[in-house]
Amino acid sequence: MNNQASFTLRGRNPDVLTCIANLSNDEVFTPPEFANRMLDTLAKAWAAANNGANIWADSSIRFLDPFTKSGVFLREITSLLTKGLATEIPDLQQRVDHILTRQVFGIGITHLTSLLARRSVYCSKDANGPHSIAKGFASKTGNIWFERMEHSWVEGRCKFCGASQKTLDRGEELETHAYALIHSENVKARISELFGGGMQFDVIIGNPPYQLDDGGFGTSAAPIYQLFVQQAKALEPRYLTMVIPSRWFAGGKGLDDFRESMLTDPRVRSIDDYLSAADVFPGVGSRAGFAISSGIGKILGNATSARISRTGRSQPALDRFLKRERTYSSASMKDCRFSKRSRQSKMQGE
Repeated sequence: MNNQASFTLRGRNPDVLTCIANLSNDEVFTPPEFANRMLDTLAKAWAAANNGANIWADSSIRFLDPFTKSGVFLREITSLLTKGLATEIPDLQQRVDHILTRQVFGIGITHLTSLLARRSVYCSKDANGPHSIAKGFASKTGNIWFERMEHSWVEGRCKFCGASQKTLDRGEELETHAYALIHSENVKARISELFGGGMQFDVIIGNPPYQLDDGGFGTSAAPIYQLFVQQAKALEPRYLTMVIPSRWFAGGKGLDDFRESMLTDPRVRSIDDYLSAADVFPGVGSRAGFAISSGIGKILGNATSARISRTGRSQPALDRFLKRERTYSSASMKDCRFSKRSRQSKMQGE
């Protein structure tokens, strides 16, 4: 491929992914700017743990967004790898094919978002289409998988996600919202089915669906983001980073066990807490906060410290979390460091 090729992986002006409205309460798109901030944090953590190595210059690392929506994480990862691997793989087409066929993987959460993600990553809704920048795929889906799945109903609720049968047991013309990652007894075996046996991901990153209607009185929704975190942990990546609502700090609504697991998990390295959703997702009216949780899997060993970054949250929720965390005496969590930053300084990047 000529370096003057007609396509570009970034630099389009304006970026279409900054203009797309959210589809629903559980499908909130991540702004490209914020996705890049998460990737910058990942790169710094990787360098710190690997003698300054550049994660974007390593052709062996595999990335997974197991709940991709717009494809923004996969697109930005592809762009960074394309630049970082220029020396190792000088030919642009060979470099792009290597990245897209061997390093970047995703699981769509709906049919529509899977098409959108492929369009973002491959520049075509069909990975093997004539307009796709990837030339090494035999299938339309490429490495961004999606198939319609069904819930497993037991007494009116899905045994995996708790969804209401009354609400989501509907015709084939509508989405089921039975997400692949959390509708499996054995998530490792499931991933092997999707992407091939022995598939091990080094980095899992993304922004999972947050909630589903649980069939309660009035407008009721049960959180499901914790299920994605738990399943992603079970895949044992070297690095895992997600943006999720921070209301789990206080527990309740089925989050007590998740809160406990996060408190006692020695692999958790940092939690960046944002007071308002608008600090992460401009235009979102919710007053709820969001947290970015990052950790290291067992391949790199246990963490020796943890960092909680606060951006103006009041005492009741987060301080209870910090107080509880300080009571644990495991060697991996005893050297906790807590930094307090105002929302303004956080947004300005200090």
